[in-house]
Amino acid sequence: MRVVGLTGGIGSGKSTVSAMFRELGADVIDADQLAREVVEPGTPALEEIGRRFPGVVDAEGNLDRAALGARVFADASERRALEAIVHPRIREEMARRTEALARAGRGVVLYDAALLIENGLHRGMDGVVLVSAPEAVQRARLAARDGLGDAAISARLAAQLPLADKRAHATWVVDNGGSPEETRAQVRRIWEEIRGSG
Repeated sequence: MRVVGLTGGIGSGKSTVSAMFRELGADVIDADQLAREVVEPGTPALEEIGRRFPGVVDAEGNLDRAALGARVFADASERRALEAIVHPRIREEMARRTEALARAGRGVVLYDAALLIENGLHRGMDGVVLVSAPEAVQRARLAARDGLGDAAISARLAAQLPLADKRAHATWVVDNGGSPEETRAQVRRIWEEIRGSG
């Protein structure tokens, strides 16, 4: 089983590119989805988060993502504390799903993770696809998608490694600053290369 990382900066369009890979038949494991699952009500991770970050779990036992996000994006030490709780559980679930795909005879899986390079996960992978877009495009997408102001956008961009630094670790780069058709053509070419290199 080969594992190829899929990453990009916030607002670069990584989710769009991930969906395009799925349309082409790729098996994609989404780190954000795993992150949501490991903090569902009643999970050990959510209990630990509630103890470490008082006030971010509501009376029904649900995570208040906005409250938690405001804390962790404003303070790097708070973000590291959250990552220490969540990341090991995400890695365990990733390994479990990868093993299941391997047993099913699948040859390659894409692991879609925004912090792939920041967390050093790319080192154990068979390649990295980086989704890139100009910073002005990233900012416009974040403002439109999340309703964030300039300061909040800057904080989120600063929380990630700059795209130029991520590019140094990329095997393939998808330039997602143009039209959807241009992006789709790049994704198709890269997927053919990934499938052909096994």
